[in-house]
Amino acid sequence: MKVPRIMIAAVSSGSGKTFLTCSLLQALVDLEKKVAAFKCGPDYIDPMFHQKVIGVPSKNLDTYFTGENVTKYLLLEGAKEKNISIIEGAMGLYDGLGGIKEEASSYHLAKVTKTPIILVIDGHGMGRSVIPLISGFLQYDRSQLICGVILNNITGMFYETLKPELEAQIPVPVLGYFPKQKDIHLESRHLGLQMPHEIADLKKQVKKSADIIKTTVSIDKIMALALQAVDLEAEEVLITPEEKNIRIGVARDEAFCFYYEDNLKLLQKFGAELIYFSPLRDSKLPDHVHGILLGGGYPELYAKELSENNQMKASVKEAIDNGMPSIAECGGFMYLHETMEDMEERAYSMVGAVRGRCHYTGKLVRFGYINIMEGKGNFLSKNTGIRGHEFHYYDSTVNGTSCIAQKPVSGKEWQCIHAAKSHWWGFPHLYYYSNPGYVKYYLERALEYGKVL
Repeated sequence: MKVPRIMIAAVSSGSGKTFLTCSLLQALVDLEKKVAAFKCGPDYIDPMFHQKVIGVPSKNLDTYFTGENVTKYLLLEGAKEKNISIIEGAMGLYDGLGGIKEEASSYHLAKVTKTPIILVIDGHGMGRSVIPLISGFLQYDRSQLICGVILNNITGMFYETLKPELEAQIPVPVLGYFPKQKDIHLESRHLGLQMPHEIADLKKQVKKSADIIKTTVSIDKIMALALQAVDLEAEEVLITPEEKNIRIGVARDEAFCFYYEDNLKLLQKFGAELIYFSPLRDSKLPDHVHGILLGGGYPELYAKELSENNQMKASVKEAIDNGMPSIAECGGFMYLHETMEDMEERAYSMVGAVRGRCHYTGKLVRFGYINIMEGKGNFLSKNTGIRGHEFHYYDSTVNGTSCIAQKPVSGKEWQCIHAAKSHWWGFPHLYYYSNPGYVKYYLERALEYGKVL
């Protein structure tokens, strides 16, 4: 299948690849191209920027979560009928599992999907030293995927001086530069970038940066490189739907907004109708739902509002007590506790389905990829696992003991998850395509629940 595509990667985090990716996406939209965006790795926030701010469809691709064939399949599914697909890398180009493995790195994703790479270099504070830096990255590129370079954070005058020297000594084209902009920036927070709705005039900023990039970077050359990407094939992932009329209530608002697009699509492929609701503003669960999905997000920022919505808390608690199947991940798990602290350590009452309290630790508690095995085999069949990741500054007095999480490189293990026939609650964020049987089991329980209503 012909899929024009390019990856924007960098030598390290903080090189400006997110900003350049957003600027490039907006520039392509302005030029009336049909664009798809992808994010390497488990990051939730960059795809939200791509979708909500720029208006292009975006989802994650992760070779640890889904292996080679499924990753290619998901790329092809998202890139269908698009003029170009832009994959935003993660961390440094070669940084994979544990920071030392190739698997799950941006480079591994590019290699699996045969995607040409444009390398972003933060040139601030450097001159000719960028040459050995780029040369080293090219030398390590055994599959010869790096096809161009963009310099970030330098002046136009210095770029014109440096470009001829670069092109005389490196075998890939220099595609342009982006000048430092004091009034255009994307601020950081403890989990990636700030939420889109929190940044004033973000769309205006991105439009301005897109106008700049149209004059300083060759969009035509980037399109040409994307069109040169080799054809890509993948075996289809076959999903047999359950019966129709399975209605799943999905919490989605400012507090609960971390959902992998392909997780939601997989639920729909299995036959679920997704009914969105807001634990912040709605007074109860949607009518006639057969299951609940409480995703992650930032509930700690809305602890007071969530606590004061007593009707919604009671509605969720009653549904769970009545046996409605439920999944709660990270922020959703925090919401189910008896109490949850905000970041000033003020405690607020929550749903109370989990008999414990959730508290702010002031430091990163658990971070990174994990494989999860269930002890009794309710949601997961015997000897099968599901992959996910953790990234949270909060902890619980009752993290659960139903499952074992294992780090893929160090092998470190710990207990987690409250799991039974009708529920799965815990801090880990799951990637459903790593074990579609998890979704099938959940929807079977939801279907059973619906039949006895």
